[in-house]
Amino acid sequence: AVGCDVLAVPTGTDGIEAIREKTFDLVITDLRLPGTDGLSVLRTAKGKESQTEVLVITAHGSVDTAVEAMKLGAFDYITKPFQMDELLLIVERVGSMIMLRRENQDLKHQLEEKFCFNGILGANSQMRAVLEKIKLVAETDSTVLIVGESGTGKELVANALHQNSARKGYPLIKVSCAALPESLLEAELFGHEKGAFTGALRQRRGRFEMANRGTLFLDEIGEISPVVQVKLLRVLQERTFERVGSNEPIETDVRLVCATQKDLRKEVAQGRFREDLFYRLNVVPIVVPPLRQRQEDIMVIAEHVLETCSLKLNKHLRGFSQQARELLLRYSYPGNVRELENMVERAVALGRDQAAVQPPDLCGFQSCPYLGGVQQESCGFCSEGLTGGKKKKDATLTALAAARESFEKDYIVSVLERVDGSRTTASRILGLSRKALWEKCKRYGIPSAHGDGGGGD
Repeated sequence: AVGCDVLAVPTGTDGIEAIREKTFDLVITDLRLPGTDGLSVLRTAKGKESQTEVLVITAHGSVDTAVEAMKLGAFDYITKPFQMDELLLIVERVGSMIMLRRENQDLKHQLEEKFCFNGILGANSQMRAVLEKIKLVAETDSTVLIVGESGTGKELVANALHQNSARKGYPLIKVSCAALPESLLEAELFGHEKGAFTGALRQRRGRFEMANRGTLFLDEIGEISPVVQVKLLRVLQERTFERVGSNEPIETDVRLVCATQKDLRKEVAQGRFREDLFYRLNVVPIVVPPLRQRQEDIMVIAEHVLETCSLKLNKHLRGFSQQARELLLRYSYPGNVRELENMVERAVALGRDQAAVQPPDLCGFQSCPYLGGVQQESCGFCSEGLTGGKKKKDATLTALAAARESFEKDYIVSVLERVDGSRTTASRILGLSRKALWEKCKRYGIPSAHGDGGGGD
């Protein structure tokens, strides 16, 4: 075919060796070959790269071999004798499909680059600004103070800062300051000598030593005591510290990242946090907005978590029902992203395979109040009065969600048009099962002119 680079080999064994050494877009193999058969070539090609397409040719065609080849992932099956134009037509179809598949992958990568960074999802303008700030600050050694409510993803920000810095080859050490009392926190941060206090049976390195040349993440920094505040200030000023029970200074080269859900300026004003330490920590502030201020991100995050949890739990759920979407978009998420993630994971666990997520799956109650059931005391949706006298205003799909759906519909239509309505070929390009493509066509009202209207070609 015009524009194709072709490698020809005389035996099936040579073909398998070539496939192992190089990746091909299309493999054309006879079924009967010297050395090994065409089905072995097919298995090798699909085993190495699932997106390599394989065309099987044979003069010994039978229903059994055709079915076996298609089950193994063959793109098509052609019997001798055939016209060369017939073969070239199939090659052109494969070329068009590969080109469209790559365009689709490029679009996905563009979306990921725009809305995702190191696991942090954000289509909202505030979150996009946060992501851009993380990318800029990560390359520096500046101290960063991450501020945000519980569950907003402050630890993910710390991870992203470390993984995109020059220190990524060294440890990222994390300490929850709220989880330890003052005496233990001091020893945890700076280490201690043997016999420094009751129970100190041997010398122990602290987190500052363990994080040397890397990053130290101090979560809930607003909870540390005045004594620890003084010692932390000294480390930041002098880049040295002493283990508990020792007077010998130890130098440290650590990038410090802190997080808090408290307003440290108010803590300073009320005398609970040192002003000089606050300014040392607040070199680069990053404020992570709560989820209730990022409605555009709700379905982006929910769909991502649905896909991830479905794979983990080996389930195949068909997205969210319209009622489930409305429920998710109405809620205020006091637990922020963490609560949304837990909610979707619950929906995957409770949801029926091959079905869309329904409101009872999200709230965990089959007598879901959203569907007219009895209100449940432990249901967050109930507590916000989604039923009864204090209903909140119905939420519509956000501009982003509507734009995504419009783009998806247009893209499916364009792919179907370019493959002459073949839903089998289109589903391969789009990375969907034929049934999933049929469901999307039905949902978006794509007419049967683009397929047979029943999910088959």
